[in-house]
Amino acid sequence: MSGNPNPDAATDFIERVMEKNELGDGGKRVMLEEALEGEELSFILLTDGERYAPLAPTRDHKRAFDNNQGPNTGGMGAYSSDELLPAELRRTIEKTIVEPTMKGLAADEIRYQGFLYIGLMLTKSGPKVLEFNCRLGDPETQAILARVEFDLAEVLADAAAGNLKPEKLKWKAGASACVVMASGGYPGKFEIGKEIRGLSEAARVTDVKVLHAGTKRAGDTIATSGGRVLGVTSTGNTLNAALQKAYEAAGKIQFEGMHYRKDIGKPQQRSSVAGD
Repeated sequence: MSGNPNPDAATDFIERVMEKNELGDGGKRVMLEEALEGEELSFILLTDGERYAPLAPTRDHKRAFDNNQGPNTGGMGAYSSDELLPAELRRTIEKTIVEPTMKGLAADEIRYQGFLYIGLMLTKSGPKVLEFNCRLGDPETQAILARVEFDLAEVLADAAAGNLKPEKLKWKAGASACVVMASGGYPGKFEIGKEIRGLSEAARVTDVKVLHAGTKRAGDTIATSGGRVLGVTSTGNTLNAALQKAYEAAGKIQFEGMHYRKDIGKPQQRSSVAGD
């Protein structure tokens, strides 16, 4: 759970997973963990099992509605800017979290090759680990790839061959943002098959790409086919510029029941536990 913890929210969560069975077998047991206060950071790196290279820093927004309200989702938006990760904070994360993790894998004779997602909470006492994942994040990936200034296929081939060259990873200056456009009712029950209008108009906004997630062709039109439908992704010289473009493009898209957060990129204090 994340957001503003209170007894009602905890009761609602328990009822959803243990009585309504929203998570299936995953909701048969509940583990209570320490709550952490601060801002989250997605620290994702690529490794060949020996060397590693951090990707552009990102932060996502998990709650369905503005101001971190509503249920958790797979992610309603994300943004990336160098300001998210000052040099001193990066050194702390690498020294206290990344390097011990890599040494631990080596000690266990695990030569892990690929992406390592480290979800962090930036607390008053320093960065704390919320979770590890063996993948890129969504929608963090959209914000990260928008800033790529290197041959991704070449770098991935190097990592797979055990010959990663971290110096190859160069990043565009400025910032990027991704706004997720979701079906009505998501992350709960939602309807599909809703015609999407305005895609061509949105794609004409400078420095914007409209990435499809839950869509399908329906004759001569594009319709919804999932909960998270589109990822409107933009770049800009500043975070405000990137967000302005993303929201300009999002405003040109319509489909029945559509909803998206209007506060992507705004700093928000959060309370969370591992496994969120």
